[in-house]
Amino acid sequence: MDGVGRQWTVPITPRRQWLRIFLVGLALWLATVAVIFLTGNPTLLPTLVLLGSFLVPVTFVAWAFQRRDTGEVTVSAVFGTFLAGGVLGILASAVLESYLLRPSVLLFLGVGLIEEAAKLAALALLTRHLVAKTVRDGMILGAAVGFGFSALESAGYAFIALFTVQGLSVVQVVQTEILRGLVAPVGHGLWTAILGGVLFAPSGREYFVVGLRLLYAYLGVAILHALWDAMHVIAFYLTLLFTGARDQLTLDGSLGRLTPVQAVLMPALEGLGLTLVAVIGVVWLVVLWRSARNGPGRPASGWRVPTGSGRAAAPRP
Repeated sequence: MDGVGRQWTVPITPRRQWLRIFLVGLALWLATVAVIFLTGNPTLLPTLVLLGSFLVPVTFVAWAFQRRDTGEVTVSAVFGTFLAGGVLGILASAVLESYLLRPSVLLFLGVGLIEEAAKLAALALLTRHLVAKTVRDGMILGAAVGFGFSALESAGYAFIALFTVQGLSVVQVVQTEILRGLVAPVGHGLWTAILGGVLFAPSGREYFVVGLRLLYAYLGVAILHALWDAMHVIAFYLTLLFTGARDQLTLDGSLGRLTPVQAVLMPALEGLGLTLVAVIGVVWLVVLWRSARNGPGRPASGWRVPTGSGRAAAPRP
């Protein structure tokens, strides 16, 4: 119930609807792969790219939608946020990264700061008129923005993977989509879900509260983002350190031909690092989600940013 006596109810949706979406989408994606290999028809490539890139993000948004707090978070609101938030986030990130980033040791941190800020701004813009802002609804809508960003980014990577020096490579597209689909749940959707929950927790209809807690959360997810993106480089330097392989470095800075130990150690370190980053993010999300059970905490201090939504009028008798 909000401040003017309006009762929000959560419509009942079919259980495991997300699983049906995933299984039907997976079947369609596999069928598309099979038909492309059988016929060699290039007009099916956009279907392959879009199905593979959107399957996991849409599934997780559907899963999160069934755990919403209020009736304000409707199907149209969630998937509108998914599409519009994803597009706004990825466009803003592309512009800012183009003008602000230069090759340096802080490149990955810069990417994390820019992309998380862009997604957070898109979330705030698209949800500013909500009457009830709860932690869980903020996490769900934040996840929608993050997964929309992830889906569009994956589509871009899949499109790039299609083109090789030998010509079009459907195999590389399939490999790229499988890999990004596997890691999608612990990437953009997870990070923006955390920010959404922290943003909504102290906020109301007329304002968002921008304080230290939101700043710390933003910096935290940006660092997780940067570590995720930089993990291959981190694993490279750790392998170099552990094996004393400085003499193996080639002119382009790579290790050249890896020894058997390095061939095992480097991917193991990368996988371990990615797992650690994912676990930290998931634990943070779970703690935030469970904290919502205790209801609103103490009012948070910070800068109150008006949403442009005036106080709702009382219902007429």
